[in-house]
Amino acid sequence: MPTNMISKFLEKSVVLPLDAAPIHVKTTGGGPRTSVLRNPNMEKLQKGYLFPEISIKHEAHLKKYPDAKVISLGIGDTTEPIPSVITSAMAEYVLALSTPEGYQGYGPEQGQMNLRKVIAEKVYQDMGIKESEVFISDGAQCDIARLQTLFGPNVTIAVQDPTFPGYVDNGVIVGQTGSADEAGKYAGIAYMRCAPENHFFPDLSRVPRTDVIFFCSPNNPTGHAASAAQLRDLVDFARRNGSIIVFDTAYAWYVSEGQGQGKPRSIYEVPGAREVAIEISSFSKFAGFTGVRLGWAVVPDELRYADGSRVARDFDRIVCTCFNGASSVAQAGGLACLSTEEGRDAVRRVVGVYKDNARVLVDTFASLGKEVYGGTDSPYVWVRFPGRRSWDVFAEILEKTHVITVPGSGFGPGGEGFIRVSAFNSRDRVLEAAARLKKFLA
Repeated sequence: MPTNMISKFLEKSVVLPLDAAPIHVKTTGGGPRTSVLRNPNMEKLQKGYLFPEISIKHEAHLKKYPDAKVISLGIGDTTEPIPSVITSAMAEYVLALSTPEGYQGYGPEQGQMNLRKVIAEKVYQDMGIKESEVFISDGAQCDIARLQTLFGPNVTIAVQDPTFPGYVDNGVIVGQTGSADEAGKYAGIAYMRCAPENHFFPDLSRVPRTDVIFFCSPNNPTGHAASAAQLRDLVDFARRNGSIIVFDTAYAWYVSEGQGQGKPRSIYEVPGAREVAIEISSFSKFAGFTGVRLGWAVVPDELRYADGSRVARDFDRIVCTCFNGASSVAQAGGLACLSTEEGRDAVRRVVGVYKDNARVLVDTFASLGKEVYGGTDSPYVWVRFPGRRSWDVFAEILEKTHVITVPGSGFGPGGEGFIRVSAFNSRDRVLEAAARLKKFLA
């Protein structure tokens, strides 16, 4: 059939039989298409997801300056090698898979019980967390999506502003929101302003009641770790309103003071939190598992829905339906991180490298007279550029210094006028980036 005849033929609906189940294919100027309607919630999402957008700009910059030595202080990807005490345990487990005695197939969807037990005992020591309340996952970001699936489209949510964009975007996808306004705020979400002016903790008296409150401490991107008093206020607020807190502790190992010293590493250090809070966490940022992929969620038995049913029971159902369990190799590594003092010391040293880098960055911006926050209990440094748009600052720094940062507005309207600078890189590269930034900003 001539090409022009094919084109005319395809402009009409075409039924193509396939195993007796016809597929109705239509074409327009954009090519063939099915009759399946697009999820309308996907249309609400603003542009692309933040970090792939930065990667695109990184690639475009390299095309423009192919010889540039670009230093990334942007996406929070770890760079230090995983300690050998951890990788050795993983290698030993992998080699055992080649033997009849050591081979294992599917494991429990909720995770290996030995890892669940060590997390309950070591991470949540004296907090009353049971191993049966710990669910092993492939990372906190995946748990956010599973929790949003659990909650469904009919709940209302509150988020810190600024905050990690995954909470909002997953809420949009499952149908919890309306469209975004010009400032980037989605209808149906309560944005809890967290700024230097309120010590990065929201004025809860001005926050409307919502079903779910997403809260990250230490916060990504501001680097602020909430105090014990602030978290008591948050738990009391949730208890009064009958809300559920989803507490993200992905950066808890960076809290300098540690447990019981004013800045809790877990929401369960606060009395009454078991009745109102789910906690999610990750091995990514303290053990270098950004590529290995391992995390966990804690859902206490006391946490109940309005009808009295256990939230943990439904979360277990979601996990068993949507997930076949975390990699057993990754879980062997997680066990090596936490089960011995040698493993725990090894990951503390890795965290120490990034914290030292963060101090270099804080000192750099402070020496230039910049308003700088974070970097003490977090690998992130939060820098204000008054009167400037975040993406403009990002672009100018990249153009003039070949250093990648992250525009603060990507974390919500409250991040406009800031950039986030990550300490995740080698010491030499961080020092070089600091020198370039000083030369440019001086």
